[in-house]
Amino acid sequence: MLQVALNGSRDAADGAAVPLSPGDLARSALEAVAAGAGEVLVHPRTPCGRESLSPRVVGPLLEEMRGAGVRVPLTVPAAVAAEPDPAGRLERVRSWTVLPDRAAVPFAEPGARELAAALLERGVAVDAVVPLGGGAGPEPLARFLEWAAPEPARVRLVAELAEADPALVAGLRWLPPVPVVLYGREDAAWPVLRLAVRCGAGARIGVAQVLRLPDGRPARSNAELVAAALDLRDGAATGTATGTAGSR
Repeated sequence: MLQVALNGSRDAADGAAVPLSPGDLARSALEAVAAGAGEVLVHPRTPCGRESLSPRVVGPLLEEMRGAGVRVPLTVPAAVAAEPDPAGRLERVRSWTVLPDRAAVPFAEPGARELAAALLERGVAVDAVVPLGGGAGPEPLARFLEWAAPEPARVRLVAELAEADPALVAGLRWLPPVPVVLYGREDAAWPVLRLAVRCGAGARIGVAQVLRLPDGRPARSNAELVAAALDLRDGAATGTATGTAGSR
């Protein structure tokens, strides 16, 4: 599984590769799916650029993307960046009139288990996001392990790795049998993607994570990043490297 992360916390200052408007996000998603992405992660934003969980922001964006023909699962984040108050996050997701397929819930943030349970009650699958390595402590992973998910078949563990350390992934072997997705940011993005390929885990790539291709060239679009990721995957499978990924 390869998920494309369309925008994240990026804005116009990060360059033309970052889609901004709902129409741009829909086009970027369609291009990334055509390049091989199997899922889409999108951060809904108000017209002034602020992340939001409001049904008046989330609903129209999802409708725009689905109306444009995006047929793969759509994920939105339910995080402090969009709503700082834990009770406010619960109220927001319970008021959604148009539902995403999945929601990403950071287990480093307060109220994560209650929020994840509320999403499952609404029929929205959950990506439990847990940071590993770097300055991340053990609490987010422990919080996930202590959570008695009411529908474990509809939960994934999404691990943000500070570096491509195989020991971090080895430590996940004793987790409950849920699907695992690995991703990194900036300098860690491509090494972690390679690690995900070697481990047989799902992966995430997109301008939300990294703005450059594996060979250091600036990416022109999310679709170009997806194509490079699949090139890396195929190269790992055959023991060769092809042109899109560049030198490694």
